[in-house]
Amino acid sequence: MTITTLGLPRVPRRLVSQATQPPSTGPLVDSFGRVATDLRVSLTDRCNLRCTYCMPAEGLPWSAAEELLQPDEFIRLLRIAVARLGITKVRFTGGEPLLTRHLDHIVAATAALRPRPHLALTTNGVLLADRAEALARAGLDRVNVSLDSVDDLRFAAITRRDRLADVLAGLAAAHAAGLRPVKVNAVLDPLTGLDDAVSLVRFCLGHDYQLRFIEQMPLDAGHQWRREAAVTANQVLAQLRRHSFTLEPDQAPRGSAAAELWRITDPATGRAGKVGIIASVSHPFCSTCNRVRLTADGQLRSCLFAVEETDLRRLLREGADDTAIETAWRTAMFGKPAGHGINDPDFVQPARPMSAIGG
Repeated sequence: MTITTLGLPRVPRRLVSQATQPPSTGPLVDSFGRVATDLRVSLTDRCNLRCTYCMPAEGLPWSAAEELLQPDEFIRLLRIAVARLGITKVRFTGGEPLLTRHLDHIVAATAALRPRPHLALTTNGVLLADRAEALARAGLDRVNVSLDSVDDLRFAAITRRDRLADVLAGLAAAHAAGLRPVKVNAVLDPLTGLDDAVSLVRFCLGHDYQLRFIEQMPLDAGHQWRREAAVTANQVLAQLRRHSFTLEPDQAPRGSAAAELWRITDPATGRAGKVGIIASVSHPFCSTCNRVRLTADGQLRSCLFAVEETDLRRLLREGADDTAIETAWRTAMFGKPAGHGINDPDFVQPARPMSAIGG
């Protein structure tokens, strides 16, 4: 196959559009022919944990209330995304989305859109036990819960909060409410993470949760990320094999999924399941990316690592009609870069940390 080199990753020539302007109708495409169908919506930049790889112990300055989108503004943008731009999956993120007062209302309004999108929530799980049933009734389909260790002391050291019991209760409540598959997102600590990998796998296999290991990315508020310190996908797989786990690549087509799936069997218990590896740094998957992001303050980002944003909040508040907002959205996505560029020598980390962008 002939390919065009565009930094990392390489994009097949057949995916590269010949157009110089975004189409005015149809799918939400970029200039390389990728179609965005997955919208990540950050509802707040606030969080009730202080994870070491995300923000400092004292926290960050939060956005003022007037800077954040209001529920009706979120719902209008979601309607445009689904009805006009072909978005089929919406994931609510933060910060910590369970801190959002109108979360249930926004979920219900999004579930009422037609065609109905699939609705997911990424949360740290601290407040999930009391909210899972209501969110399921509102129309939420499933959850991803961040959990980097099942050891009390290590969890407290990573998050700077003693809330592991609350997170475990939230996982159980989500499973009982039918928000399945319940997925667990783990970013492994550079010092203790490989030991945590083994216990996390056994915990998730024992509770019918689907585990995803995520390589730590340069999205911390202090810009202290170091490639050589981060735990890689290959290190995780090697550690599991050292503990005699059986690992086989999943044969189902990966498509645009971020996670590479492995079938795994625990030799100690005989339990089997799947584990995913999201290797954004060591094995970029940008060429199949189908995601677009909306921040809590109404900024559109075509890539997690974008250094430019499109201000949809301003358009909303200046009275722009749906067509004008749709056009701005299409233009922003058409300019999406080929890849995030983490492995390029001139890579520049985004000014916003992950808590302000949304996962």
